[in-house]
Amino acid sequence: MPKTETATIRPDRVGHPSLLPSLSGLLREWLPRQRWFAGKGRPVTDLALLSVTELHPDCLHVLIRADHAELPAIRGPGPAPVHDCYQLLLGIGEPPSPRLFPAAVLGRVTEGPLTGLSVYDALQEPHWAALLLERLRTPGTTGALRFERDRRVKLPAGLPPRLLEAEQSNSSLVYGDSYILKLFRRVRPGINPDLEVPWALARQGCTRVPAPVAWFRTSSPWHATLGVLQPFLRGGVDGWTQALEALEAGRDFTAEAHEMGRATAEVHLALAAAFPVESRGAAESERLASGMVGRLRDALHAVPELLPYAPELRSAVTELAALDTPRPAQRIHGDLHLGQVLRAERQWHVIDFEGEPARPLPERRRIQCPVRDVAGMLRSFDYAAHARSPWRPDWALRCREAYCAGYAAGAGWDPREHPGLLRAYETDRAVYEVLYEARHRPDWLPVPMAAIARLAERPGSRRPIP
Repeated sequence: MPKTETATIRPDRVGHPSLLPSLSGLLREWLPRQRWFAGKGRPVTDLALLSVTELHPDCLHVLIRADHAELPAIRGPGPAPVHDCYQLLLGIGEPPSPRLFPAAVLGRVTEGPLTGLSVYDALQEPHWAALLLERLRTPGTTGALRFERDRRVKLPAGLPPRLLEAEQSNSSLVYGDSYILKLFRRVRPGINPDLEVPWALARQGCTRVPAPVAWFRTSSPWHATLGVLQPFLRGGVDGWTQALEALEAGRDFTAEAHEMGRATAEVHLALAAAFPVESRGAAESERLASGMVGRLRDALHAVPELLPYAPELRSAVTELAALDTPRPAQRIHGDLHLGQVLRAERQWHVIDFEGEPARPLPERRRIQCPVRDVAGMLRSFDYAAHARSPWRPDWALRCREAYCAGYAAGAGWDPREHPGLLRAYETDRAVYEVLYEARHRPDWLPVPMAAIARLAERPGSRRPIP
């Protein structure tokens, strides 16, 4: 059994009722500026302190609930309140390192138990980042936090940390180019799929996904996964970067796409062996179609550009309800695209099994049709083809075909043999993209709209579904 450590929690700071009020003003200004904050462009309307654990007298682990207004439909009702729990590591006082990136500093506290002290994001301070690795090396309990690891793996001490700058919804620390620690900034109750799935795949001997070597979680205010440490794929380059490089060089990308498809199939097969698989028939098809129709209805209300395509799009997703042939449903990746695959050590690896962070964990852990992952990757090839001028639809088409062929070679069945299913899932994904781009990146709206126009065209012929 792991040993238990007693946290040195000082009641004059951590338990003081004025702790949150003393930090509130700084957090209200600092949180909305962070890339992982869900309420971009919206002020924090309320804060609540959910958990505070003292990792060191000058370093606090904090779970805080931040309320902000949700974005309204582009043309629709007013905003609704949203409650999100965020994980913070706050340094108190002067940073141990002489220099700290200015964006890491929240400011100086003017009231309460921390009066006169500076507060900063401790993840950007190497001293405290190293402390996290040391806690993972020596499993145990500190306050509400529990640090655990795979004891078969020897974690060396003293690996220098560096914070990756390219993260969006989370923060990642690389230790000595050997391990990477992902900290989930938005925390939801329950086990995170980014721990659960890679751990299960490692037990299956799947080498396409880096296995967790350590992790930590909390028991307050509820049980939740906070971070996962995995081997760092040194020299790995993601599929999105490689696709754009190929486009810029005018280079064919079909060989890479084919291998991505095979890698996806291998992961799906390992997932089917690690988790339960169910056979879904007409009732499930009707439920899925109903959900897609609902999402389409919301998007039509918010984005008028979709209205000319409404009948054809509705037909594409409702066709799913007519597919009464039983199909397997299993655990999948859930958010697969070119940025979620890395080329390292002469093969493609699949990463980031967290799913869409905005979705509840039970939804992200739900078994689904593997075609959803395939459709997500096909949409990603379209995005890459639009990201470099001139637009190369022929390049995307060749990559899509190669990816499906690679998937068929690995899985033993071809997604293209299920055209109605593939069209429904790709339509659902494109509708989601239209709504996202209209809200957040209007300049990118033509990308999913081009897919909408294509998907709204009724194919001339279809192969029967086996």
